Amino acid sequence: MTEKTKYWLELAKEDKPVAQSLLGNGHLLYVGFITHLAVEKALKAKIESGGETPPKIHNLIRLAEIGGVLPQMNKEQIEILKALNPLQIEARYPAYKNQIADMLTAEVCADMINRAKEMIEWIEQQL
Repeated sequence: MTEKTKYWLELAKEDKPVAQSLLGNGHLLYVGFITHLAVEKALKAKIESGGETPPKIHNLIRLAEIGGVLPQMNKEQIEILKALNPLQIEARYPAYKNQIADMLTAEVCADMINRAKEMIEWIEQQL
């Protein structure tokens, strides 16, 4: 594993305790943001492991395509990516922020953290 791949993967793993801390403090919108970011970093590790520089984009589906793992993902994994996608960009803008915040309960966020952890572990196995 290259140093750059390790870099991305370590960053992804560091985000889980951050998300859990945010959950414990009731910052649910930020749990979604950090959870998305963690999966994004893991996908960028996969891209880096293939010898490419990850693009400066945030779309998880596109990153999974570029990393070559999208065809290997099951339906549930793809649904996780789709559910996390709007939490990176759209949650920052007023038109979407309240709508997204209304969907994020503590239970939803805890599940999101667990599903993201599983996704990161799966991506790591693909390296």
